[in-house]
Order: sequence, then C-alpha cells, then structure tokens
Amino acid sequence: MKTTFSILFSLFSLVMLSQDIAVLKYKGGGDWYGNPTSVPNLIAFCNANINTKINPKPETVEPSSIDIFQYPMLHMTGHGNVFFSEADAENLRNYLISGGFLHIDDNYGMQPYITKELKKVFPDKELIELPKTHEIFNIAFKFPEGLPKIHEHEGKRPQAFGIFHEGRLVLLFTFESDLGDGWEDEEVHNDPFEVREKALKMGANIVKYAFEH
Repeated sequence: MKTTFSILFSLFSLVMLSQDIAVLKYKGGGDWYGNPTSVPNLIAFCNANINTKINPKPETVEPSSIDIFQYPMLHMTGHGNVFFSEADAENLRNYLISGGFLHIDDNYGMQPYITKELKKVFPDKELIELPKTHEIFNIAFKFPEGLPKIHEHEGKRPQAFGIFHEGRLVLLFTFESDLGDGWEDEEVHNDPFEVREKALKMGANIVKYAFEH
C-alpha cells in the first residue's frame, strides 16, 4: 500500500509540469496578504521578459493543503507572526524535498518568527547565507553584489538565506531587502523606476531558478 508521502510524490510529479506561482496563506496572525499587487506585477514582468507563461492571477494556498503540489513555486511575505502546525510543516517539507520551491520575503519584522517555524519544517537544517556568486544572482539578470537593497529599515545590509536539500536550494529567505515592496504598483511606495526594475529583475531570477531547478 502506498504511503501518504508516496501518493503525494506521485501527484507532485504529475502536476509540477505547470508553471504557476501561488501565495502562501499561513497562520499566526501575520499579514500573509501584504503587498497584494506585488506577485501579479512580478508575474507580468516575467511573462514579458523571461519567456514564462504564468497565470497572471496567482492562487492562494495553505501550507497543509495538497494544492501546494500544483505549483513549482510558492511565495510568502508579511511583517509579523508566523505559525506552522505539525501538518503544515510536514506538508511543506514533503513539497520542498519533492521538487518545490518556497520564496519568503521579509516585509520587515518577520525574521524571528519564520526562523523559529522553519525549524519545524527542517529540524536538522539551518538557514545558510548565499554567496553573491550563487547562480540565483545571475541566472537571468546580473547582480554581481548579490541581493539588492530595495527599502531601508534599520540600515542593515540585504541578505539572502537558503535551505538546501541534497545540494538543491529549496527555500530562499530574503531579508532586509523588501523585494515585494519593489514589485508593488508604483504609487504604493513611490519608488523610482530604477528601484522597481531592480526588484523585478531579482524576482525574475528567483522565478527562473525555481522553475528550472
């Protein structure tokens, strides 16, 4: 008899032929719904510039749902608390080790909560800072200095952290960068074109990396 995991793995292998992105709706009270225009704008940029054909309206999925296995990439953001139940953590772990990719963009204030909850997903793994030479910084657009700074909060440098499984980057946590703010509609933050373009190009790198790995 197949285990739950093997059934999910088989399903995942079938549906991951699609190239779409979903937003992760997590528990804990944090604003998972933050930056509502960011992912649609990123999708539009990718479809126009890196030859993707992503559904322009991203779906919303919950971490414990089998629906996450329909998407090669999940995006998660927010400012505050995050909580993963045991079922959430197990499902996310199975998704990630089966070929999925999770991008977590700290919209300021998320870091202490998500770091703790990721220990439920991968108890034996640590977030590792990516070197600026990592492929994700040059796969489509060149970022020789690594993760770009989009919004200033506390004067800290932007950092990209990853979790790896069998040598593959399965999770990217972008910190002190605020990429999602740069993806939003221009009037939301009044960022100049150069800043928004930089954020969108880095986002396109993440999407391309997720889809190709």
